[in-house]
Amino acid sequence: MRERPLVADLVKDTFVPKMFRVRQKFPRPRIDPADIPDIIRSLLSEEKFASRVKPGMRIAITAGSRGVANVALTTKCIADFVKSRGAHPFIVPAMGSHGGATAEGQREILAGYGIVEEYVGCPIISSMEVKKIGVNDEGGDVYIDKNAAEADGIILGCRVKPHTAFRGPYESGLMKMMAIGLGKQYGAEVCHAEGFKNMAKNVPLFGRCILKNAPILFGVPTIENAFDETCKIVAVAAEDIDAVEPELLKEAFSYMPRILVDSCDVLIVDQIGKNFSGDGMDPNITGTFCTPYATGGIDAQRVAVLDLSPETHGNGIGLGYSSATTKRVFDQLDLASMYPNAITCTVLGGVRIPIVMESDKETIQVCIKSCNEIDKSNPRVVRIPNSLHLEHIMLSESYLEEAKNNPQMEIESELEYLPFDEDGNLW
Repeated sequence: MRERPLVADLVKDTFVPKMFRVRQKFPRPRIDPADIPDIIRSLLSEEKFASRVKPGMRIAITAGSRGVANVALTTKCIADFVKSRGAHPFIVPAMGSHGGATAEGQREILAGYGIVEEYVGCPIISSMEVKKIGVNDEGGDVYIDKNAAEADGIILGCRVKPHTAFRGPYESGLMKMMAIGLGKQYGAEVCHAEGFKNMAKNVPLFGRCILKNAPILFGVPTIENAFDETCKIVAVAAEDIDAVEPELLKEAFSYMPRILVDSCDVLIVDQIGKNFSGDGMDPNITGTFCTPYATGGIDAQRVAVLDLSPETHGNGIGLGYSSATTKRVFDQLDLASMYPNAITCTVLGGVRIPIVMESDKETIQVCIKSCNEIDKSNPRVVRIPNSLHLEHIMLSESYLEEAKNNPQMEIESELEYLPFDEDGNLW
């Protein structure tokens, strides 16, 4: 590869500024995981919910593909309650086209989160087969997981959270778990067919049809705080989902973390992955939205992605919204796991491959060098570990006075240059 030395030479003199570490302060309401079994047992013991689970019933419990806090524990607790009522629970992966749109791939995703039969104490039935359960108010056919459709009841386990590609009263949560999660590859594709411009309409359109025609009993959604910790668990009866979920979404928005500076020249993201966000890096944090139908996050002129998380198993979706990445990331990419999700949701930008540089240093340097109308001698650089864990981040020297005057920031280190090794990689 004769071009590589030339490319490296183009950026080798680009200045990378000194950085300092800060702790960002966010409200932290939190449920101790040790209390979760008692909380779920208490919620579901209310007559409104307990009366719906009758002896002998086969009940499907949904589990999604997101890195939800305590997801294995909450799923187990729901299954334990079902068994305590004399019914027979089983887990269904409810994740649309994720896991390479295969039954085994979806089972593997659940296993990665600790949702295995030995732990949850009931079968996991993973299949991509779907069954038509009705027609929505616009005349469209609605399909869901066949095993769930044929169960005596369905309990929705999920998290309520702002979506990464659209805005509406129902984003990531109960309605979407039904409309897209339970829809598997086929249902997800149908729901996405009109694009994210219409997703705020289609999620409740399909969700309401499922509520009407499938044996949904209730949901047990969670909300997380800014530290990726469970801070609220509720039980919502099927007939109340339509009215209750929008209020839960507003509460989830209030707990979202953020980068406490509004803009930067270069945002460095140490890792992206499906365990951090369905988009690899949550655009509600990074500003790297895949559609014009949602906004927010930091305003960054360039984004550098340095690595993939081990948990994402090579799925580098979201990488396409970065400006440059490392050869290390490129070598890990599993295109077979990336493409089905992108094709299904009809947004291809996230699986494009940006500029690939040999090292962390070169990746950062090419981002700084290619910025327009900035102070190259004092660039504004922000470094985050990922888009989910934002308590401790790094800022460049240009932010020092701003950080000193921000009561939500605590400076934790002196100014220092990033510690690159002899190969130009951070250690």
